[in-house]
Amino acid sequence: MTEPLSPRFTLTQRLLLAIAPPLVSALVWLMGLTWRFEVIAEDGVTPVLSGEKPGPEIYCFWHQCVLPCTVYFRHSHAVILISRSFDGELITRILRIFGYDAVRGSSSRGGQEGLIGLRRVLESGRTAIFTADGPRGPIYRTKLGPIKLAKLTGAPIGVFHLEPEKAWSLNSWDRFLIPKPFTRICVSWAQWTRVPGDLPSNAIEPMRGELNAALERARLRAYAHFGRNPQ
Repeated sequence: MTEPLSPRFTLTQRLLLAIAPPLVSALVWLMGLTWRFEVIAEDGVTPVLSGEKPGPEIYCFWHQCVLPCTVYFRHSHAVILISRSFDGELITRILRIFGYDAVRGSSSRGGQEGLIGLRRVLESGRTAIFTADGPRGPIYRTKLGPIKLAKLTGAPIGVFHLEPEKAWSLNSWDRFLIPKPFTRICVSWAQWTRVPGDLPSNAIEPMRGELNAALERARLRAYAHFGRNPQ
């Protein structure tokens, strides 16, 4: 799924795209070796563990925990929907070093093309990933993409949140989390969301709300795991 580099990128951006991904991925890899993952799940939920290779499923999580997710699911060979922006290109190149692939598009640009690409991913037996509130937010509000894809394909949506006990939080729209070395990271799973193929159009928004509620339950349970108050 490799695509030609957009001519819109400046010379400086092209240099960054050549230099930054191997450096960033090496740093993340080294830090990831020190992280300790602790898995929790709601009653009746069987979580997907690191090292397992999942099948044609949809994974959904908040944008802020991309970094620990990258390390935890690095053996999944999953495919993630990423925007066509320069930041998206940079993220794509870093993720490919960890064994992921990307379909380019977003809720604002190339959205339909992205859904078609992820549908093909699921049909090939691989896992599709959404950062539910990405790429620009608002934070903790899922887009309709995961619901639409699940309706098209019948694939279940796996809902989870990865919360570090100790992390640096960036001053960005998503409060992006960088787990500190040697920290514990809670992998919190909520109930899977299943979308009927015959779901009527007036029920799509309520289903989005159901998915959003599951994501928030996963996040709040992760806070509680470390005895912290919601943020």
